[in-house]
Amino acid sequence: MNKNSINYLVGKNAKLNKILTPFSQIIVFFLDDLSKTLKIINKKKHSDIEALSFFCRKNNIEKLKNNYFNSKVIRFGLGKLFHITPSNMPTNFAYSLIFGLLGGNSNIIKVPSNDFQEMKIICKSINVVLKKKKFIQLRDMIMIVKYTQNDELTKKFSQICDGRLIWGGDETVRNLKKFSTKVKNIDIPFSDRYSICLINSEKFLKLNKFNSNILISKFYNDTYEADQNACSSPHLILWSGKTILNAKKKFWSLLNSLVVKKYNPPLISSVDNYSKFVEDTLSKKDVSSFSKYNKSLYVISLKKINKENFISKTKWGYFYELHMNNLIDLKYITNRSLQTITYFGFSKNFLKSFFSKNNFNGIDRVVPIGQALNINLIWDGYDIIKTLSREIDIR
Repeated sequence: MNKNSINYLVGKNAKLNKILTPFSQIIVFFLDDLSKTLKIINKKKHSDIEALSFFCRKNNIEKLKNNYFNSKVIRFGLGKLFHITPSNMPTNFAYSLIFGLLGGNSNIIKVPSNDFQEMKIICKSINVVLKKKKFIQLRDMIMIVKYTQNDELTKKFSQICDGRLIWGGDETVRNLKKFSTKVKNIDIPFSDRYSICLINSEKFLKLNKFNSNILISKFYNDTYEADQNACSSPHLILWSGKTILNAKKKFWSLLNSLVVKKYNPPLISSVDNYSKFVEDTLSKKDVSSFSKYNKSLYVISLKKINKENFISKTKWGYFYELHMNNLIDLKYITNRSLQTITYFGFSKNFLKSFFSKNNFNGIDRVVPIGQALNINLIWDGYDIIKTLSREIDIR
């Protein structure tokens, strides 16, 4: 594709002039039809598309509506949204579009220039559903485009929109903020984040073989399914309890068996992981030990908490770990860049009480292992529907 050209994947002639109320029935029906179409077209069974299809189901959208929307309040979408989506997550653009639609907005989605097969399947499915007569009005609410190195297009889209969803690193967000926007434009930046995992060693060792494997499979889904690219995939594992050494041995051994059996990373991952491994072991004084289980599972044990060790994101099965004597020590690693804590071996009530009593500077989500990638309408601390819509106050 020429760097100055634009490729319309969906909605080349969309007028982008529709505004609806959040969770409009036509949007709910559209997403449910999209869910069914994705199942049919996704013949190679991409797991991330299966997850997207599951998310779009009518039952799930209705559940989200009940949890996150007050139907007694009069709300409408902001208008036009411009979505700049990341290059390392093939299905992210679809979730961003869903956010915009559920908020009642028309949407311009800039997808990454990568030639993702998942992206082709999703766009094909959207086009199939939009051809149905019952969704004719939605054809003016969805435009999906692909282009590279074209500031003029980005400037144009930024100027005509009422809100922007900016997915990417800090540098991407800073660059997008250079473009002028409407005075009342609302930006939602999803910038660089890191996530961690908290495991109670004693509870883990008490699991039988069956439940141990289930937990390992869930951890695998949180991390390897997205090559650790997701901002919610953990990079640092925090161990608590009195049986940490035995728990670590069991945990990494089981994970290694699953990775060898299931994971198929790109060739570059071996070089990147080994280079990172050499860098860590030679240059970092707070490394206590290290283990290379296979080319896609490296574990670096740390002597102490040092933010610099894990804020620099790792990929393809590269983890840091640390013994934690007291959960209050989380204060040494939390900041506004910490997004998700996944956990095992702690009750929800305990964690609610703990985090309500301790005002940590950071942490947007605390979810069980296996739910790191479960996207929701509260994301990065934003109430998505409220942020992407406006309320009419009538007294």
